Amino acid sequence: MQQLAIFGGTFDPIHWGHLLIAETALHQLPLDQIIWVPSLNPPHKQAAPFEHRVKMLQLVTQENPAFTVSLVETSRTGTSYAINTFIDLSAIYSNALWYWIVGLDTFQTLPRWYRGHELAQMCDWLIAPRQLDIDIVQSDIVCQQVEQQLRQMSSTIRWQFLDIPLVGVSSSHIRKLCCESKSIKSLVPEPVRFYITTHNLYSEKSE
Repeated sequence: MQQLAIFGGTFDPIHWGHLLIAETALHQLPLDQIIWVPSLNPPHKQAAPFEHRVKMLQLVTQENPAFTVSLVETSRTGTSYAINTFIDLSAIYSNALWYWIVGLDTFQTLPRWYRGHELAQMCDWLIAPRQLDIDIVQSDIVCQQVEQQLRQMSSTIRWQFLDIPLVGVSSSHIRKLCCESKSIKSLVPEPVRFYITTHNLYSEKSE
């Protein structure tokens, strides 16, 4: 049985923090593959065109054989819901033990996801703390609260923290710097920086 992890998100753009989380998951658990799933139509946010986000993902993951970029969301129309992504991937990768990689802030919203109480028990959750989540005790309390909420919805859940250094970089901060014509050189891999510059992404001249 393969052990597979889904790493979904807008990746708008992908940055060093995302890659650190994925590499940590590979080392912390016996994963065979991490499947990066860029959201086609995120339900709660506007994002750069899908083809740009996919290309940046491919540029920085192609050299790692344990990384796969999935375009599974292009097979559907309408809003991108996580449970639909999981069902589609489960049909492609049969006989697999599934994990889902999320940030703590995203995990905290799981009880409000579309059919979140169903998805909660379909995989193990790998939670990445963020820089603002410095108090690990408080982070643990947050996760326990989420677990309690899901149990009230008749759902069981398995989760654990990823043991990663706290990284303050975020996609929103990178977009802001780009809009202000400031350097993002230390925040994203060079192929991503070059792609953003070449296509004028996140600036007033964005395509």
